[in-house]
Amino acid sequence: MSDQGAMATPSPAPPPPIGRPPKVSNRGRASGPTDSSNTETTDIPEIEYFGAPGPRGYPPMTDYLDIWDVDMMKGPDESNKLEHHTTLYQSDYLIVRRGQEFQVKITFSRPYKPDEDKFAVEFAIGSSPQFSKGTYAPVFPQKEPQGTWEGRITETSENMVTMGITPVADCIVGKYHMYVAVLTPFGIRRTKRDKNRDLYILFNPWAAADAVFLDDATEREECVMNEVGIIYHGSYDDVAERNWNYGQFNYGVLDACLYIMDRSEMPITNRGDPIKVTRKASAMLNSRDDEGVLVGNWTGDYTYGVAPTSWTGSTDILLSYASSKMPVCYAQCWVYAAVFNSFLRCLGIPSRVVTNFYSAHDNNGNLKTDIILDETGRINRQRTKDSIWNYHCWNECYMSRPDLPQGFGGWQVVDATPQETSDGMYRCGPASVKAIKHGQICFQFDAAFVFAEVNSDVVFYSQNRDGTMEPVKVNRTHVGRMVLTKNPGDETRRNITDQYKFPEGTTEERTVLEKAEEYGCKREKSNPPLADVDLILPALEISVGADFELDVEFVNLSDQQRTVEAYISGSVMYYTGVSSDEFLFLTPTVTIQPQKRKKELVKVESKDYMKHLVEQANFHFIVTGKIKETNQIVTAMKVITLHNPKLTVKVSGRSKVNEEMMATVEFTNPFSFSLEGVYIRMEGPGVMTTKYKYYSLIPGGSSLIWTELFTPHRDGKTRVYATLDCAALRQVQGQASITIKP
Repeated sequence: MSDQGAMATPSPAPPPPIGRPPKVSNRGRASGPTDSSNTETTDIPEIEYFGAPGPRGYPPMTDYLDIWDVDMMKGPDESNKLEHHTTLYQSDYLIVRRGQEFQVKITFSRPYKPDEDKFAVEFAIGSSPQFSKGTYAPVFPQKEPQGTWEGRITETSENMVTMGITPVADCIVGKYHMYVAVLTPFGIRRTKRDKNRDLYILFNPWAAADAVFLDDATEREECVMNEVGIIYHGSYDDVAERNWNYGQFNYGVLDACLYIMDRSEMPITNRGDPIKVTRKASAMLNSRDDEGVLVGNWTGDYTYGVAPTSWTGSTDILLSYASSKMPVCYAQCWVYAAVFNSFLRCLGIPSRVVTNFYSAHDNNGNLKTDIILDETGRINRQRTKDSIWNYHCWNECYMSRPDLPQGFGGWQVVDATPQETSDGMYRCGPASVKAIKHGQICFQFDAAFVFAEVNSDVVFYSQNRDGTMEPVKVNRTHVGRMVLTKNPGDETRRNITDQYKFPEGTTEERTVLEKAEEYGCKREKSNPPLADVDLILPALEISVGADFELDVEFVNLSDQQRTVEAYISGSVMYYTGVSSDEFLFLTPTVTIQPQKRKKELVKVESKDYMKHLVEQANFHFIVTGKIKETNQIVTAMKVITLHNPKLTVKVSGRSKVNEEMMATVEFTNPFSFSLEGVYIRMEGPGVMTTKYKYYSLIPGGSSLIWTELFTPHRDGKTRVYATLDCAALRQVQGQASITIKP
């Protein structure tokens, strides 16, 4: 039989190789790995000969200029730290800022001869320093071509030369190694690697050429140098304060911040760009998807870590992350914002913590928060999924934005709280505040998300029997009600809402919303007619455990009698707007005479809500109903934050540097039940490291007194603050302001 035309039988595929797969690397794509570590280094050789050795070997270099000593001038009273505003950093190394001259003293083996001797001061960062990448910077005592670091001799005295060095204003930020190299006819001789000659170079908001330059001296002092933080929380009409020790100058914090960038594997070459640094850091401050600094937890169960409400400062968090190499438990939005603020200020980027009251979490870009009511006017909790946070904290940092059109530099929103992914990672920003105000949400990064947080509408829908939904009320002023930050230079708050949005109802605001719609944001266009009965809920200040009365006022705006079949619901709510348990539900029928008001009195006893409380103790009251005569729907919402008992903090002593003082914390359990597993934490910027105390039981009605000794190491105004935390009672705090004399 002929084989012609017969099909060949395919050979079976070879079995897969046995053993480990080959290690994936960048070989063939790049000449070496990406330099992404500030801790890994490669020593530069002490001697580099220009040619091959002769018959008798290399000629001796002993006849030429040699380096005997290098003084980094890093003392706290020397000009480097004073002029570079780095005296507060607790470090054994020189810390300076880019774009500004600093001095080093070099002692040679003989007097320096400018016409004969040639030397250079070399700076290297990372594991493979290269001049073309900015990771190796030789500085000569004479003017060099533009784009390199400048050097000049400012003073000579016998064998000593004082050299002024000016890093370029866009150089890489991080820890550098310094060498001094001398040129001889046969080669280069340089100093050995000595860690005492290492130095840190930071961003410089004092230098006009730096991208983070901030011209306002008061704002700059607050947003770079101040360690005493005040973070606002609570509710729009009942604002509370939380003290925080940013601790950006504390020992080890700067190294911890550089470790965060190393851990992110951020290329060294990107670390001079504040846009790239802040975007990478906003991802690294949370542990989602990259083993970052903080683990978020909103459950109320903090068994395996520290409750977010218990922290008093950033130092413990940053040092713990750097030493353990593991994410720290636990955080919520203000903890993320506070630690991020410490990171930014430590590196020299001006920053502040901002609180947005009634902050919408918009995950689909439609600029709407939907509340679904059934046909009787009662809220449908199964269908109502959107939430509005009572408040949300993020950061603003100050920088130019050369990647955006002119005019959109300045304050930029960055947010480390993991809410939605951006380019595949949980991060947010930097987003230009000016772009958000003007509706230019097409500009990177994440401007549309932040725009929605301050501009969403609350839309009440009535669900008909056939499943269709009809908008019955649109509240365009509820979300983004107020944006606060600390006022520079004092302890008051500053309302910056006008930096994010134009006044509600103005022509400018309508223009901005139309501009946002051009870029894809969808809004509720309908304007349902207003009902002729208005609902008013009062503002109340209520302590945890107290009984109280809620007056619901019905206002008849018509000339005819009105009857409202109302639903009054009271729920315990997390500060994120997520409802927990409903503890109150009433269905009164209220008749109001023409042009009259009528109050419906609602009594609430502590026994009704105490067992349902979650941390930060918020009540969410929703009153809805249908007007019998017109079938119109009426609605009103109110968030009330319960007030916790306070800690009393007292400080005594002479209030002088290096003289022992005493801090006393006092607390009385106001409840009839015992508090179990109570932790108290206390610290003070510049005066006291973090102290802890644990009480297994505080019986109802009993008091505690805890006293700690401390020794201030810095003069000036500061605070000592403390928190008390246990499973049954969160967010108890107190503080005492003091002024330490030199």
